[in-house]
Amino acid sequence: MNRSTRRTVVVAGLANIAIAVTKLAAGITVGSAAMLAEAAHSLADTLNQGFLLTSLHRSDRPADRAHPFGYGKERYFWSLLAAVGIFVAGAGFSVFEGVLAMRHSGETGSPAVAYLVLAVAFVAEGTALTRAVYQVRREAAGRRRSMREQVRRSPDTTVRTALFEDISALIGLTIAATGLTLRELTGSPVWDGAASILIGLLLVALAYSLGRTSMHMLIGQAAQPEEQHLITKEIEATPGIDRVLDLLTMQLGPEEIIACAKVAFTDDISADHAEDLADDIDRRLRERLPTVRHVFLDPTQLSRS
Repeated sequence: MNRSTRRTVVVAGLANIAIAVTKLAAGITVGSAAMLAEAAHSLADTLNQGFLLTSLHRSDRPADRAHPFGYGKERYFWSLLAAVGIFVAGAGFSVFEGVLAMRHSGETGSPAVAYLVLAVAFVAEGTALTRAVYQVRREAAGRRRSMREQVRRSPDTTVRTALFEDISALIGLTIAATGLTLRELTGSPVWDGAASILIGLLLVALAYSLGRTSMHMLIGQAAQPEEQHLITKEIEATPGIDRVLDLLTMQLGPEEIIACAKVAFTDDISADHAEDLADDIDRRLRERLPTVRHVFLDPTQLSRS
């Protein structure tokens, strides 16, 4: 899945690089704050694609003595940095430039260049969004979920970041085109500045959403309820297991879950047999739910009255 995720991020990154410079040139030529805000948006997105590619590379490192459960959580750390990058590099500049444009009107050029750049950018961002949607839809089908549910519940913050960035980019382009058009129709720079501020607020919302998700994953979010139910069901289906008394899970990465279960054994289970049962549970869980990489059992024998 990392190869598919990498391809999604690369497509989004190439689209951002291709249009960031043209947006900047058009913004300077036309004197549009909204276009400059969109340039900052694309530059922030380009930076973030670098963060996301770094996260994919570093989180793939194998476990070692210092990190016995691997480096999967680095994916969430770099996704959090990407959210901060969107907020600082994109939102901050956009709001500042919008306020400046509303207070000081400068020289303006023909909007034709800006409209052409916006059209090309819309096609490029649409292409990147199509790729991201394709991957999310495929993952949703594999888990038998709706696409909306997959976006909401997926632990893969890298794909979610790419998807949300592409959606916000298309919304930002629409806002920029609207602000530019209203400026030309009314002759007032207020509309252009307001569009720039709206783009900034859009990026604030995007950064908050992505940052919040990454933070929850970074501090140790549990596996999804259906995954916990499957783990419990598989353990309790093992002959010799009475029931699961407690189950603790944690998402180590998009494709890695650790499970710790306190289980009640039946009275006739010996210590040697309990070890065999633990091996059997570990094997069956890996077959049914490959994302479960580590299983720890705490055996308890209930007293019978």
